[in-house]
Amino acid sequence: MTVDRIGHVEPIPPSRKTGRSESVRGTDRTDTINVSEEAKIQAEKYQVLELIKAVPETDEARIVELRQRLDDPSYVNDRLNATADNILRAWMA
Repeated sequence: MTVDRIGHVEPIPPSRKTGRSESVRGTDRTDTINVSEEAKIQAEKYQVLELIKAVPETDEARIVELRQRLDDPSYVNDRLNATADNILRAWMA
């Protein structure tokens, strides 16, 4: 199998320097960004919404149960006594 030339092929010319790199190299610029107040407000709203989404849903039945337990003086006293005993044991050890 032979491959014939399709047309005349020009050689690649040598690369020429444009001189642009020297002009860029000589500057001491830094990049800056300006954020509008509206963008800051929108970002803050987004963060708040993400925090709200991360909060677990409330279980109303559980809240009612806990309120009833806290209203019962014997429950509170038993819990306080158990907690106090644990604290004393930790200090004595």
